[in-house]
Amino acid sequence: MRMPFGKWVSDRDWRVLLLIASFLSLLIFVLSVSSTPVQHFLLTQGQGGFDKDSSSKEWNEEVVRSRIAVCLVGGARRFELTGPSIVKMILKQYPNSHLFLHSPLDKDAFKFSLLKDAPNIAAVRIFQPQPLPHTDAHLRLLTAHNSPNGIQGLLQYFKLVEGCLEMIKRHERKNNMTYEWIVRTRVDGYWNGPLKAENFVRGKYMVPPGSCFGGLNDRFGIGDLNTSTVALSRLSLLPQLDSAGFTNLNSEAAFKAQLTTQGVPYTTNPLPFCILSDRHYDFPPTRYGVPVAALSSRAPLSGAKCRPCTPACRGDCVDNIMTNLEREWSWTQWENGTTLDLCDAHDRWEDGWETIFDTNKYAGAARKRIQTMKLDACLQDFKRLKSRAASWESPPVFDICTFAFPST
Repeated sequence: MRMPFGKWVSDRDWRVLLLIASFLSLLIFVLSVSSTPVQHFLLTQGQGGFDKDSSSKEWNEEVVRSRIAVCLVGGARRFELTGPSIVKMILKQYPNSHLFLHSPLDKDAFKFSLLKDAPNIAAVRIFQPQPLPHTDAHLRLLTAHNSPNGIQGLLQYFKLVEGCLEMIKRHERKNNMTYEWIVRTRVDGYWNGPLKAENFVRGKYMVPPGSCFGGLNDRFGIGDLNTSTVALSRLSLLPQLDSAGFTNLNSEAAFKAQLTTQGVPYTTNPLPFCILSDRHYDFPPTRYGVPVAALSSRAPLSGAKCRPCTPACRGDCVDNIMTNLEREWSWTQWENGTTLDLCDAHDRWEDGWETIFDTNKYAGAARKRIQTMKLDACLQDFKRLKSRAASWESPPVFDICTFAFPST
C-alpha cells in the first residue's frame, strides 16, 4: 500500500525540492527572454564563455565581407575638400563596397573627376535638374521654413535620395545580386575618422545623434536592405504621411515620420563627420541657432555644420553656448570629455582657410589639384572615371567640364 506523498518527504526534502524548482524556473525564464548577451553567456559555458572583444571582431569581419552600396548624393560644392575623406574613410574601409553617385549638374560637378581612382564605381548619374510639380498635399505636409530653396528644394532633395535607391535596385537586377547594407551619405560630408562596423545594426536604421531639428538627423544613415528601402523612399512615401495627418514637416521631421509610420526602428550613434557649409549663421548661436564647428574639433560631430577656421570659442565658452541650445534642434555632442571648438560663421570663410585645411596633406593635395585644374585635365580625368563606372548617365563629359572651364 502506497504511503501518502507527504508522509515520506521530510521538511528538509521539501525545501530542497522547492529550491531546485525555483532554480529551474529561473533558468527557463532567462533562456526565454530576448537578452542576447545573457543567452549567449549561458549557452556557451564550456565553450569559452561570452567574449565581447571576440564578438566585436567577428562582427567587424562579417561587415567587411558584406556587399555594401554606398549612396553618395548632393551637389559637388566643396567636393575637393570632402571627396578624399569619403573615399578614404568609407569606401576604402570596406573592400566589397560599391559607389553610387547621384548629383545634379552645376558648375562644380567637374570636381567629381577626383573619383577617377575610387574603388568599385557601380553607377554615376549626373543629371540636369528640372522643377518638380508640387501638389496641395505637398504644401499641406511640408514647410519651407529654413529650407534655402523652399518646398521645391525639399522635393528635389527627396528625389535625389530616392533616385540613388533606384540606381541600386537597377544594379542589383542587372547583376542578379543583392546588397546586404546601404550606406547613405552626402557629398558635402567631411570625415575625420573611419566609418566603423559597430554602426551597422541589423533590423534598425542607424542615424547620427544631434542636428535633428524636431525629427531625426537625416545627413547620414546605414541600414540593411529592408530598412534602407524605407529610409531612402523620401518622395514616394509622402502621400502616406499626408494620409496619416502630418502637416508642416521639415526634412528631419518628415524623415522621422517616414520611419515610424512604416514600423522601422532606429538607433543613433556618434560619427566622425561634419557638413562643410558656406552658409552664414549668427554668432554666438542662441537657443534655436546653429553652432558651426571648427574642422579641427576632435568631437564626433555627427553631421553638424562645420568649416575650416581659427576657433572663436573654446572650453568654457563652448559650455556656455551649448548648454543654452535646444537639444532637440541644432545641438551636437560636446560634453563628457569631447573637444568641440566653434567658428564665428556670421560671414564668409576667413582669409587663409586653405592653410588651416591643408594641415591634412592627403586632403590638401586634392584641393590644390582642383584649384589649378584646366579643361584638358578635367576631360582626361572624367573620361577615366567614366571608363571605370559599371553604369554611367550624364550629359557629355565635354559639357560637364566646359561648365566650369568655358572653352575659348
